[in-house]
Amino acid sequence: MTFVNGKPLPVVALTGTNGKTTTKELLATVLSTKYNLHYTQGNLNNQIGVPLTLLQIKRAHELAIVEMGASHPGDIKELVDIAEPNYGLITNVGRAHLEGFGSFEGVQRTKQELYDYLLANNGTIFRNADNPLLAQMQNHATQLLHNSTQLLHNSTQLYTTGTMPSGTHLVGEYNAENVSAAICVGRHFGISCEQALEAIRQYVPTNNRSQAMQTACNQLIVDAYNANPTSMQAAISVFKGDTFILGAMRELGEYTHLEHQNVVNMLAERKADLVFLVGEEYRLTTSPYPIFDTVDQLHAYLEEHPLTDKHILLKGSRSTHIEQLLDIL
Repeated sequence: MTFVNGKPLPVVALTGTNGKTTTKELLATVLSTKYNLHYTQGNLNNQIGVPLTLLQIKRAHELAIVEMGASHPGDIKELVDIAEPNYGLITNVGRAHLEGFGSFEGVQRTKQELYDYLLANNGTIFRNADNPLLAQMQNHATQLLHNSTQLLHNSTQLYTTGTMPSGTHLVGEYNAENVSAAICVGRHFGISCEQALEAIRQYVPTNNRSQAMQTACNQLIVDAYNANPTSMQAAISVFKGDTFILGAMRELGEYTHLEHQNVVNMLAERKADLVFLVGEEYRLTTSPYPIFDTVDQLHAYLEEHPLTDKHILLKGSRSTHIEQLLDIL
């Protein structure tokens, strides 16, 4: 347990395959309406970032939110042992960092380490009741604890995915569960739904995460901070525009070809009007769409063939640098 001035400081730990940084920002937006809050800045969510976040806690802070990322088995256990959270939330579990985890089951087991810790330490779990996998993971963690030691009292606060409320700056129906999570946590800490919604409506996404932009030529949805198969397919399925600029997804190991082919197939099924693919990973797919090995190659192409009056989705792993196209869109 984290102490400040000799008193325990509530710590909310947050992890998940998709949406954890947006959810963290929404939690911070809601909780800061009532508390002097400290929370993870940027993407400082690994074995270096989490200790740095904790070291920045000041005497005046009343609550902390610590984002936790993982790319290998055991990563979350290591981070919860450092942060010692009282509360925890897993946004979802999807296919990401498969090269490091080895399989989807490896992703699931590592994320479950947050539930393991909270159940063993009298913690509170916030969970989406509409996600059966999360329920299965909590049940499995409970059974493991029953088999090893006495199960301590713990609390589970449930929320549902719901629908996107009106008046927010968030893009994509997939953000509905992130909003619901923030409202649930806020309610637990004494913030009404009305107060939470008002705060969320004031939040404006930054850092190329589901960020809506209007340029002189086009309307853009920039979601170029990260990409994995689950988030890529979610973005494609809800996008209402006519043009896709998609970068490769990295760290997929033996699943690289399969997951990039799945993206191509999904685009074909929805009869996408205009598609540009960036990354050598798409070369092995049976793609009817133009493929550019690097973002520089696509940049040069678009300089000669500019896009105008388009509604464009830009999404890809950070290492593809899709955001470098913004100056010509």
